[in-house]
Amino acid sequence: MDKAHKYNLKVTFHIEPYSNRDDQNMYKNVQYIIDKYGNHPAFYRYKTKTGNSLPMFYVYDSYITKPEQWANLLTVSGSWSIRNSPYDALFIALLVEDKHKYDILRSGFNGIYTYFATNGFTYGSSYENWAKLKLFCDHFQLIFIPSVGPGYIDTSIRPWNAQNTRNRVNGKYYETALSAALQAHPSVISITSFNEWHEGTQIEKAVPKRTSNTVYLDYRPHKPSHYLELTRKWSEKYSKERATYALDDQMPVS
Repeated sequence: MDKAHKYNLKVTFHIEPYSNRDDQNMYKNVQYIIDKYGNHPAFYRYKTKTGNSLPMFYVYDSYITKPEQWANLLTVSGSWSIRNSPYDALFIALLVEDKHKYDILRSGFNGIYTYFATNGFTYGSSYENWAKLKLFCDHFQLIFIPSVGPGYIDTSIRPWNAQNTRNRVNGKYYETALSAALQAHPSVISITSFNEWHEGTQIEKAVPKRTSNTVYLDYRPHKPSHYLELTRKWSEKYSKERATYALDDQMPVS
């Protein structure tokens, strides 16, 4: 948190599946996170339309838990309700299949994100479906968060998964994804990226490197900072466009 604050970054939490992840221990874990980090200046809060600034939690593989159990945590009448308490927050569910959106509604989530950076891999990660998902979210007052990435290749650890490789095309794949996301007029865009080089989603600086059994991706003929520069370019474009349609939709600009 201190390191993030030094560089003027905000931190939110991506909650992966863990043993016995249910309504009760989720409540306890969210309580712990907010008690420990909630007052830190680098702890991310999202300003809602009602003017509240709430923490945001992304819940990965949310669909493996039944909606009834999530509703215990995420609805006002739930037995472990976190709503209208000091630990209330915005909980964002992963949408993989189209049918998940109705379970997400019943569960009491505040929004959806699509996570996977492979266009066409899932219903949610397919750019062609983002406009429909945004309409659904608008209708039910949910936050729609499309997820983008610079490319994808994991065949060094999953040799059978070549059909989900997405070539970076010197940055064009990333820019196409970002353009598609902007067209949906989302209130947030997430970038699915990490320095897991075996999945090829990194956007950090990269130089050519090879070992005895691995050749790492680099960004030639572009500079090592190519994807960071593209991120800045599209972030600035998004910020300008969002300020415009946020006024039209009465969306918070934060």
